[in-house]
Amino acid sequence: MVRRKSIMIETEVDSQTVDQLTTMDVEQMHKKRKIVEDDFEMTMRRIVRDAKNSEIQRPGEIIGDEHKLFSVKETHRYLNENDIGISLRTLCGRIERGSIPFIKVGRKRYIPKKVLEDMLATKSRYYSIRDAFQTYSKQNRNVSFRSFAGRIEKGTIPSVKFGTRRLIPVEVVESLTHIDRNYLSVNQTIDEIYKSGIGLRRNALERRLDRGRIPHEKVGGKRYIHKDVVRELIDKERVLRS
Repeated sequence: MVRRKSIMIETEVDSQTVDQLTTMDVEQMHKKRKIVEDDFEMTMRRIVRDAKNSEIQRPGEIIGDEHKLFSVKETHRYLNENDIGISLRTLCGRIERGSIPFIKVGRKRYIPKKVLEDMLATKSRYYSIRDAFQTYSKQNRNVSFRSFAGRIEKGTIPSVKFGTRRLIPVEVVESLTHIDRNYLSVNQTIDEIYKSGIGLRRNALERRLDRGRIPHEKVGGKRYIHKDVVRELIDKERVLRS
């Protein structure tokens, strides 16, 4: 029996965007966050100490931009003016739960400017679960919020937890969107092969993936093949079969 000629895939795929998802160090992100939170604590202690030393009675009178404090209403206004849409009730709830650091003077709570600046920076680097889903679903309209949240719970979508909030790095959503736009799952690849009129069985395709003869990426336990690789595979199968 004559052995069938092997197909060699020559397409080279830039996997940098996928790599930033598969190599993401979540633990390192948590360590960096711990440093930030420790700095908040030191800043608030310094503010209280300086206020006592200068005999200032009202927090609003504290001198120096680093020591600037915002009341809850001022915080609400500041965040909304800087494109963080949050209701006063939600803000108060997060302050009550301690997810937003604050200083209590008498019966009033005040938030340091450094904390607010960190909230703005965090918004630019991370999505909430809901925002991540809404952004991702623009590319993949077949995904449901429940399945998306389930993948986060299982850890197949990297996430971090800052205080009581679960957040998704912007790079994760960018990578997921890139994969859905440019790659096919094994099932989708088989469908494309069958549509082209080629009778390549699934187990034959998976053997080639196992042996590394077809370039692919593995994300969240699933294998994905770039569309350009699939097109080359189909073209070469046609030539070989003819």
